[in-house]
Amino acid sequence: MRLTRYFLPVLKETPSEAQIVSHRMMLRAGMIKQASAGIYSWLPLGYKVLKRIEQIVHEEQIRAGHIPMLMPTLQSADLWRESGRYDDYGQEMLRIKDRHDRDMLYGPTNEELITDIFRSHVSSYKDLPLTLYHIQWKFRDEIRPRFGVMRGREFLMKDGYNFDIDKDAALHAYNRHLVSYLRSYERMGLQAIPMRADGGPIGGDYTHEFLVLAETGESEVFYDSEITDLKFGDRAVDYDSVPECQAVLEEFTSRYARTDETHDEAAFHAQVPEARRRTARGIEVGQIFYFGTKYSEAMGANVVGPDGSRSPVHMGSHGIGVSRLLGAIIEASHDDRGIIWPEGVTPFHCGIVNLKQGDVAADAACDGLYKALTAKGLEPLYDDRAERAGAKFATMDLIGLPWRITVGPRGLEKGVVELTSRRSGESEELSPEAALDRIAQIYAGH
Repeated sequence: MRLTRYFLPVLKETPSEAQIVSHRMMLRAGMIKQASAGIYSWLPLGYKVLKRIEQIVHEEQIRAGHIPMLMPTLQSADLWRESGRYDDYGQEMLRIKDRHDRDMLYGPTNEELITDIFRSHVSSYKDLPLTLYHIQWKFRDEIRPRFGVMRGREFLMKDGYNFDIDKDAALHAYNRHLVSYLRSYERMGLQAIPMRADGGPIGGDYTHEFLVLAETGESEVFYDSEITDLKFGDRAVDYDSVPECQAVLEEFTSRYARTDETHDEAAFHAQVPEARRRTARGIEVGQIFYFGTKYSEAMGANVVGPDGSRSPVHMGSHGIGVSRLLGAIIEASHDDRGIIWPEGVTPFHCGIVNLKQGDVAADAACDGLYKALTAKGLEPLYDDRAERAGAKFATMDLIGLPWRITVGPRGLEKGVVELTSRRSGESEELSPEAALDRIAQIYAGH
């Protein structure tokens, strides 16, 4: 994309309403615009990152054997009355009436709707296990929306639901989700720590939240510092293997890690050596639940088992905050100049800066790099504006592309361009061909 043809409304000043880094930078980088309290329009740059995150989530869910679908944003209140949650959920639920005076709601989550789908089409244990998921906009009417996309009212979320014949099978689905989430977060350049948490309005005896450590986090967290050394890496896991998924679960959850709701100070001191005890703030970016037969019993989601008797299925739900992740990544990866995108989620793979727009050689070299990168399946952002170099560098730093190729007449006289890492700030002079090869190698694994 050529910047002169793109819509990138960057701001020089920080809007007064932005209280945290991610909100400030998303507004300044022209990624979002507030439509009303807690509700945002996603402008082109923000939308590109959102789609990158969504694609990673899709790929890892499908890798784990989960089946994508899509449910509506509006739901009938009757289903929620069946489960007993319609009156219990609280004022965060946006309740509305249609023109026929029927009670409807803008879905904050989908346990009831997915259970209704399941009970309408599945009646035998032979169709289990089954995990369905979707990525869809949700609405929760926060009393005081703040922090931009971190605490908005409308948000994009992946929510998945497993249906299993018994508790053991459902706990395998739980473990499988934990593994898939660890892989997803690492692909986004994040370390999200699974922490034992409270079930909240969804309920459940087993639940873990995934938290990214950041000073602006809403939750106080307590953990063993050894956890931050754990990496999922490139390991292959057979998602159908109970022992393999269980092994990963044990590795990442055996050490102490709790949110403030479940923290036990005595256990913390007993289990963790003093030198490894850590207290910090964390941003929740996902949560997994096993809640047994809570919804299937209430709504009659039963299957015929091997012995011919009918019994309610065991269920769990599993969510990832797709739009919230964008803010969390910025909170975890930025400096004073702007965002620093990890390669896995960057809106453009690299920036091209022309130091002397209108110079025949510089223009030709930039055009050549742009076409060659595009031919390799990469998306460059070419700053072809008639702006001074400082302004171009400031824009690139603000929007946070991981790599920048700088082209100028002096370098071209020596046959080189400059390749710069946004994260380290280090630059090196390379031939245009070598710079192209380096960028291609970097993204080969993403």
